[in-house]
Amino acid sequence: MATVVAFHAHPDDEAILTGGALARAAAEGHRVVIAVATDHMGAAADGDTTRMDELRASAAVLGVHRVVHLGYADSGHGAILYPDPPDRARFVAADPAEAAGRLAAILTEERADILLSYDANGGYGHRDHVRVHEVGKLAAAEAGVPRLLEATLPRDIVARLMTAARVLRLPLRYDPDALSRAYSPREAITHRIDVRRFARQKRDAIAAHHSQVAGRGRLAPVMRALLRLPVPVFGWVLGREWYAEPAAGAGPGRVLDDLFTPAAPR
Repeated sequence: MATVVAFHAHPDDEAILTGGALARAAAEGHRVVIAVATDHMGAAADGDTTRMDELRASAAVLGVHRVVHLGYADSGHGAILYPDPPDRARFVAADPAEAAGRLAAILTEERADILLSYDANGGYGHRDHVRVHEVGKLAAAEAGVPRLLEATLPRDIVARLMTAARVLRLPLRYDPDALSRAYSPREAITHRIDVRRFARQKRDAIAAHHSQVAGRGRLAPVMRALLRLPVPVFGWVLGREWYAEPAAGAGPGRVLDDLFTPAAPR
């Protein structure tokens, strides 16, 4: 059996981007660990553990064995980068080498076989997601992790989802032009994981993030709409997850349906 460490920017990313694959890996008997870079924006009252409590509840639904917080605050998404809160640095303001060292220590302790990170665009471009890509790459090299897989989406799928969102009149606040350059081209995808059997767990893991589902964030309307779907329909919409294995390079090739099968070098 293998150990998978999924490195995420914020609580809720683990459920949306990789929830099905993590549930599938855990069900197959592998050890699954989530390392999250940030907890919240730092404006909450001292001792507020809401986001981390929600993450642990989500992790329990997915069958995750351990959750670790690297100790940084959310950097926010927008033109303004707020000052660091008194007790810690915002993730994007932290030294990448220091952050990579913290993650590498977890990878070494866990003897990780696979690190899940993000693509070079950080998906849709959130500054913390881009930093996850950078830190994940550094940490994997420092800890000597055999394989790095980057969670992503094919750009054509994103375009279709945006069209569906407009038809459903969901109030998405995204720039269509920016999204056309986000995530990854289809030829970069090496793994497409079928997680439809774990649709209920993935949906319940998203639902565990109550503060985000009920909040005013840009994803909140989408999360609420998804959670209203019957499980089979939810599985049809979010029943596949995509990864790119950088070591395999880009170009046409066979797309794999198993995280634990390496893509052939190209």
